[in-house]
Amino acid sequence: MGVRGIFRGLGAQPGAAVRVPDAEKAVTDAIGLDNAQRLSLLDSFESSGLVWFWATDNKGALTYLSPNAIAQFPAETHVLGAQLGSLVETVDVVHSDQRARPLSFLLSARTTFSEQPVRIINKSEEAAGEKAEIWWSLTGKPHYDAEQNFLGYRGSAKNITDSFQSQREKSRAAEYDSLTGLANRHRMTKRLDTILTAYKVEKRSCALMMLDLDRFKAVNDTLGHPAGDELLRQVSQRLQRILPAEAEIGRLGGDEFQVILPDMDDRGQLGDLGNRIIQMISQPYSIEGSRAIIGTSIGMAIAPYDGIGSAELVKATDLALYAAKGGGRGQFRFYSNDLKDEADERREIEEDLRDAMHRGELEMHYQPSVCSRTHMVHCFEALMRWNHPEHGQISPAVFIPIAEDSNLIDELGEWALRQACKDAAEWPNEIGVSVNVSAQQFAGDRLSDIVASALTAAQLDPKRLELEITESVFMGDVIATDTKFKELRALGVKLALDDFGTGYSSLSYLRRAPFDKIKIDRSFVRGCAAKDNSNAAIITAIVSLASAMNMTTTAEGVEAMDELECIAGLKADFVQGFIFSRAVSQNDVLDKLECGELKYEPAGPAKHRADRRTLFRRVGVIHEDHHYVAMLRDLSRTGARIEGLLNVPVGTQLVLDLGEGQLVVGTVRRSQDATQGLSFETPLVSDGAGGLCTRHRVSPYMLAAAGLPLQALPAGVSAPPQLQSAPASKPRFMQVDVTSGSIRAR
Repeated sequence: MGVRGIFRGLGAQPGAAVRVPDAEKAVTDAIGLDNAQRLSLLDSFESSGLVWFWATDNKGALTYLSPNAIAQFPAETHVLGAQLGSLVETVDVVHSDQRARPLSFLLSARTTFSEQPVRIINKSEEAAGEKAEIWWSLTGKPHYDAEQNFLGYRGSAKNITDSFQSQREKSRAAEYDSLTGLANRHRMTKRLDTILTAYKVEKRSCALMMLDLDRFKAVNDTLGHPAGDELLRQVSQRLQRILPAEAEIGRLGGDEFQVILPDMDDRGQLGDLGNRIIQMISQPYSIEGSRAIIGTSIGMAIAPYDGIGSAELVKATDLALYAAKGGGRGQFRFYSNDLKDEADERREIEEDLRDAMHRGELEMHYQPSVCSRTHMVHCFEALMRWNHPEHGQISPAVFIPIAEDSNLIDELGEWALRQACKDAAEWPNEIGVSVNVSAQQFAGDRLSDIVASALTAAQLDPKRLELEITESVFMGDVIATDTKFKELRALGVKLALDDFGTGYSSLSYLRRAPFDKIKIDRSFVRGCAAKDNSNAAIITAIVSLASAMNMTTTAEGVEAMDELECIAGLKADFVQGFIFSRAVSQNDVLDKLECGELKYEPAGPAKHRADRRTLFRRVGVIHEDHHYVAMLRDLSRTGARIEGLLNVPVGTQLVLDLGEGQLVVGTVRRSQDATQGLSFETPLVSDGAGGLCTRHRVSPYMLAAAGLPLQALPAGVSAPPQLQSAPASKPRFMQVDVTSGSIRAR
């Protein structure tokens, strides 16, 4: 039929007077072509395949398409008479972050468009699970008659499959990680900029996660870089499975990943998602026949609360990740304004830690492990303590991760082992000492030699030394790990599997490794006596398993009398926790042992109660149109105790301003003098660092609407904007300055 079909489709006959573009007419007139010759020339040009022609009627149905173009469609496709928008779909421009407008929109707008990439829709192959992708470039112009009545579109098309695919592959190489297929740093930075710019106008929120893999370096060192690459691929696959579909995931480089979560600001949901990611990433990996175990730490920040622009939000997320790693790894952390000070303090601690051992600031303390039935001491666990000359006691949860990051853990571990053996040599012969061995220390080449040397130097019977090892030691080479266990067993020391049940424990560990003891993690002990709590059943299973394999069990973290009774009833062999004693110095241990006191008496609350943090910080209290300041004494998920207000009736609703936009509604349940106990309308959630925070915060957009500058939420407590003007009524309560004992009205 040739290009003459275009004219027929528009109601014209060959040879009839037809309007053609002025430029085309000028050319043909200049070379002396009549209409027939011009049509013949167009037919030849069309059949060459360099370009095709198409036309529609005023309703968008195809009235003409070059035969070579029709051949691109499946045989069963009815092309002529079909809507053009139903035959092809718009393809996004390769380098654009904006979604391309559908072709149906462009046609309905009756505007000229040029070189619009589209993809042929092949429904039959899609139904079969395949996609034979063919791309065209469409150019179209609306066509009108002399009275300006719209007649349809005329246009051209050409096949750009090869060039478009090449361009897309080049673009993908520039914006996607070749190892994992995830977006790279360049693309993630561009996407975050685009999203936050748009969301600032639309007053929407966006969460950002930063993930860093824990113990990934050990996989590279023990199994090699190809194994490390495979591990990164598997991690990326797990992230794509667990994260919501709207999340954008990227690998920034090395073992660092980033996740953009649009329209997410609920810190309860984010915390749950963070915990699921940590659990998923911590499951064992099978790599080339070897078993690898890693973990992850996560930092989170939310726009606009923690940052308005991308640079500010990324910095906040980095600080949160830094804090999560510093808090012991394998945890998440939300950004808060005090993290800047924590980061500076952590750097200072790292510098001071290098000299602390040589200055004699480190010492070993010992917590007893007693028989669950007789309460006689069985052994002491050696726990390192650091008394900093300026900062006082620094928790091991703070400085041990720093030691691991700064490659000081081997030196600290060796010192701890030698000191513990030396101290234990002064105890009665029936009492042993247990020492924690880090995964990094276990993977070293000198552990067996160091243990042997420490035992010899202290003249300590090897049977009195117990090494506590976590399952993370199994992530390395299987043969090397088994060899290390054989070497330690040959020395005659005992081995305990620590924190059993907290990770993805495998029974193959117990079958392969010659453990003498399983230590039941405190998370299973907590609340085990409560009705309908499954922890008791889990403890029963662990105890039965250990007994069947000729191992003993120790329950850690026992603090309440009901927990002790439950543990003893479940026939765990030993108990360790504050109910008997905290970790004490060597001198305190010797004083007790010299008196012949080998029995510890339990002392603790009758029942376990939900964790409640004792605090001493100022908070805002809002009632009606008045803002007071009180002292926060206790805080739990469901309530708080405050001091500073007089004459507050039971049943009064108050709003606590916890700072950084955190407002929580509470009802006074107890009130005596200047002290009130509140129950919260909505429970608080974990902040990932052992603290609590609100699910939602006051939006900076709301504050900006009230007249304040648009900025991330500042630190501290301040009156909400609506309360900063003169109040309309007199205050109901008296405010007490509890720090000085004075009373003044507000």
